[in-house]
Amino acid sequence: MKYDVITLFPEIINSYCAQSITKRGIESGIIDVKTYNPRDYSLDKHKRVDDTPYGGGDGMVLACQPIFDCYRAIEKKDNFEFIMLTPQGERFEQKTAVELSKKEQIILLCGHYEGFDERIRLGLKPREISIGDYVLTGGELGALILIDSISRNLENYLGKDKCAFEDSFSCGLSGLLEYPHYTKPREFMGMKVPDVLLNGNHKEIEIYRKAQSFERTKTRRPDLLE
Repeated sequence: MKYDVITLFPEIINSYCAQSITKRGIESGIIDVKTYNPRDYSLDKHKRVDDTPYGGGDGMVLACQPIFDCYRAIEKKDNFEFIMLTPQGERFEQKTAVELSKKEQIILLCGHYEGFDERIRLGLKPREISIGDYVLTGGELGALILIDSISRNLENYLGKDKCAFEDSFSCGLSGLLEYPHYTKPREFMGMKVPDVLLNGNHKEIEIYRKAQSFERTKTRRPDLLE
């Protein structure tokens, strides 16, 4: 999987990708992450990428030319998806992550300031995705969320692929929330590990965990059961 991130702050992306499982995924060749800064493609002598909005109003708007030229400079694979991070887009969910994990390449466009010139949407026709009903200062955090969530579905990315299969919202749990986990010690501050997890009966453990997933979903996210 190849990720190309169009961002005014590439250090945010690069810093995260140099840590933990994402770093291992890059080093093992399962994923590749590259950043592109629209300032490098600006024709303005001061390398500006934004300007005041027509019609007045607060804030600055990202201009067309640097974004268009930056996007065009990225070499495209046959099976790619171009995504704009925006609160106006479709809500990102686990099923979206699984769907996108089938792509060879994902190009992510991170916004900043007041927003994008509308002609970026009209001319480049990105798929618009939102990570939730709230507004962030920039799209970098959203881009990292997509990279992390999508990559978990790639073969060998987690080492044990069953881990992703049993996460909350995954097909392994039929879309339910994940069951509770325990580790050593068996008792801590009067709180004990359930006996069923200690008896070695894998069938009983499976039944217990499914019941816990259902009950937790019923209590916390009843909308998922609908």
